Amino acid sequence: MDTRIFGTTEQDIQQAAEILKNGGLVAFPTETVYGLGANALDPEAVGKVYAAKGRPSDNPMIAHISSKDDLASLTEGITPDVERLMEVF
Repeated sequence: MDTRIFGTTEQDIQQAAEILKNGGLVAFPTETVYGLGANALDPEAVGKVYAAKGRPSDNPMIAHISSKDDLASLTEGITPDVERLMEVF
């Protein structure tokens, strides 16, 4: 396994994005712990996260999106209540 440590430069972020685009995993800090990320739309990449963490397959993961417009590609039927929550939060 090739482990690299990136900073927050534009070049580092682009390299991490390439890893994700190519089905790899990227660890990143959050406000409380480190997260292990993959492309949520790539089943093989998601499988790598489950394998790396030893996570049971019935334990769903969080998918982060960059805008509310991205939600439609992940779910069906965005209700008016969901729309209101997205506007507020």
